[in-house]
Order: sequence, then structure tokens, then C-alpha cells
Amino acid sequence: MELSAAGLELLKRSEGFRNRIYKDVAGLPTIGYGHRLLAAESFPNGISEAQAAQLLVRDVRTAEQAIQRLVKVALTQGQFDALVDFCFNLGAGRLASSTLLKVLNGGRYEDAAEQLLRWDQAGGEENAGLKARRQAELELWSNTAARQQAAA
Repeated sequence: MELSAAGLELLKRSEGFRNRIYKDVAGLPTIGYGHRLLAAESFPNGISEAQAAQLLVRDVRTAEQAIQRLVKVALTQGQFDALVDFCFNLGAGRLASSTLLKVLNGGRYEDAAEQLLRWDQAGGEENAGLKARRQAELELWSNTAARQQAAA
């Protein structure tokens, strides 16, 4: 399974595009569509949207592979997309150690969806941007599942 157009749209909207290096909410150097700079990377003249899109493809692939590796139950496209966005934003390590993954792999899809909303803090405080992102993930998760059930 791969990130859908709807999932990519959410990710791009949530991250936004920045052509210069900036510090994300965790204080990490970032550029483009939320690409965290690796030690060997340097963008002294900034980055174009085309370059950012290339980095995004690689970063999304890493998140997709993490979901495929960590999730042991069947997912709808919307659930997969929501988890890729979550993993892109927070990292595979956070997902791997989360209650969200534990309840999801136990087949408790609704409980897992509710767990998404718990990840809305940065620096120990609720963050409006993260709260909105988690809500958008939940909507993607739920709307696709509802559409698939209605079609069945």
C-alpha cells in the first residue's frame, strides 16, 4: 500500500513548504515539506519546490515502510494514510512504542483512532497545529472507513 493523493495532500498541508532551513516545533533543522536535515545535508541557497518534492518522496517512503513493518492488521487506505502522516510527523520510534500501535495490532480500530488525538503536544503543552493535524488524520481514518463500509 502507498500513500494516496488525499494522504499526500494532508501531509503537504500540515507541513507547509519552506524554501529555507527552519527549526521545527521540536527544535530540529528542517526544510521543504518537513524534511529533517541529515548530518551530511546542507542547503545554503535554500531549496526549490521540486527539490522538496523529491525529498518528500523519500521521507514518505520511509514512513510507509515503517507502517508496513509495524502494523500487523489489515488497514483501509484512510487508516494507512493517517498512520503515514502520523509516522512522518513523529517518527517510527514513537509509533513503535505507542499505545496506538498496541491497540491497533490488537484489532481495536476505534480505540486506535482515538489514540491519534492524544498526540497533540509539543514541549509538554497542547499545540494548536498538532491538534488540528491529529483531527485531520482522524477524519481521514474515519471517512475512508465509512465510505468503504457503505460500498460493501
